Amino acid sequence: VQLQASGGGLVQPGGSLRLSCVASGFTLNFPAIGWFRQAPGKEREGVSCLSSLNDITYDSDSVKGRFTISRDAAANTVYLQMNDLRVDDTAVYYCAAHLTHSSSYALYQNGPTDWGRGTLVTVSS
Repeated sequence: VQLQASGGGLVQPGGSLRLSCVASGFTLNFPAIGWFRQAPGKEREGVSCLSSLNDITYDSDSVKGRFTISRDAAANTVYLQMNDLRVDDTAVYYCAAHLTHSSSYALYQNGPTDWGRGTLVTVSS
């Protein structure tokens, strides 16, 4: 199982980025998959999660209305579209999946079985 995240970078406040996570070793037609982040000096936290069974999503309050998680089943890829970025969105973003259930909420609350490497997002003027 591999989760390869990409798309991080430096962006100004109010800008946008799209993160991608290519999954291999399993198919995005059942597992819950999502994005977590860890800011400097803070604990890792859930951002947005999605059920690849029914596309139900769960977002943290801090990103609702600004971030959108989606998947491309044919490409076995999950995306995180991040708009109206803020300085406090600065963090390493991790793609993660739970291979034994498809609940986006459970993934958000309880964490994954598998983690990918992170991609750094820096929001700064």
